[in-house]
Amino acid sequence: MNDMLTDNLEKKLESLINNELISKSKRGKLADGFKKNKVINEVLDKTTMMIMYDMIKSHIISYVNGVVKAGKESVLFWAVDENQNDIALKVYLVTTTSFKKRAPYILDVKRFSKIKRGTRNLVNLWAKKEFTNLRRCFKCGIPVVKPIYVSKNVLAMEFVGKNGVPARTLLESKVNKKDYDMAISILSKLYRDAHLVHGDFSEYNIFKTDKELIVFDLGSGVDIQHPNSMEFLKRDINNITKFFAKRGLTVQNPVDVYNKVVE
Repeated sequence: MNDMLTDNLEKKLESLINNELISKSKRGKLADGFKKNKVINEVLDKTTMMIMYDMIKSHIISYVNGVVKAGKESVLFWAVDENQNDIALKVYLVTTTSFKKRAPYILDVKRFSKIKRGTRNLVNLWAKKEFTNLRRCFKCGIPVVKPIYVSKNVLAMEFVGKNGVPARTLLESKVNKKDYDMAISILSKLYRDAHLVHGDFSEYNIFKTDKELIVFDLGSGVDIQHPNSMEFLKRDINNITKFFAKRGLTVQNPVDVYNKVVE
């Protein structure tokens, strides 16, 4: 009898949370063809739903408008706070296996050195790592997406864009010499001021706004004391250099950029 009552209570609570989170949804389909309900059902397990519901009770968000983007490792939701500010909710998928390949980025010499077994623990650690990296960069005045809150596999950040539409990335934008100089400057500030290497610095992970470039996806970021940090830095420099070169801009030799950054 008690088990039956408990099950009924859980079902009612799950229904209440689901309605609270998604009742004001304004989106029907994702750009890549996923149906909204299918994505929500796969992402919002009970644990994730409770985290988001706690965020509502804690006044971090007011409600969730819908899904902005779905990937193999995470789903990005467009949320709104009580002051009608847009919030980006990045929900890391606890069912994915791709995070097991990310161990080299988490085995930091000074931070995150202990990893409990299990995909969920790894995913939660990844979310915490991205939040910590963003906060470190933000405090240093580096143009990154502002971190707001993290709990287990849910990361809340400022929403860079308007009305649920993210700002364009470098890949999606026309670029110029100023953009290139700014990108190299950000790489340098990451290393010198935040003592971090992005680990995935590319045209895919940099917004271009009217005012400046804004870096995101810092889950791969490692402290410069990480044993592979220099190799990651060289790769970051090579990747961003190739992008701007392909766009027809005059770029510096990657070796020279590397030497200037680490000198």
